[in-house]
Amino acid sequence: MEDRIPDTPLFDRSRQRRGYRLNKMAMGLVDPANRDAFRSDEDAYLDRFGLSDEEKQAVKTRNWQEMVRLGGNVFYILKISAISPARMTEIGAHQAGMDHDTFLRERLGKKPAGGQ
Repeated sequence: MEDRIPDTPLFDRSRQRRGYRLNKMAMGLVDPANRDAFRSDEDAYLDRFGLSDEEKQAVKTRNWQEMVRLGGNVFYILKISAISPARMTEIGAHQAGMDHDTFLRERLGKKPAGGQ
């Protein structure tokens, strides 16, 4: 799948179909019982949705950029961040390939925690 904008995965029909299992898994996390299952045995929870090894690896390493590349809808995969707390700006920094402080400073015009 080739994207028309460099380094920007477009959430088109093809990517939507590719990410169906990943998105279904992530949306399942709105249910407290599923969040508990995810916390207690992440591998077993991911297996319930038939995720590929590549998708599992992206989820387990919290590789937000890879999850999007694999068809994850950012609004769905953010459900994972409720279990493994990650600030939206941390996810944005990861997507941009930047460290968090640089992202805050260069993209949002904010000073990182601690001053400077």
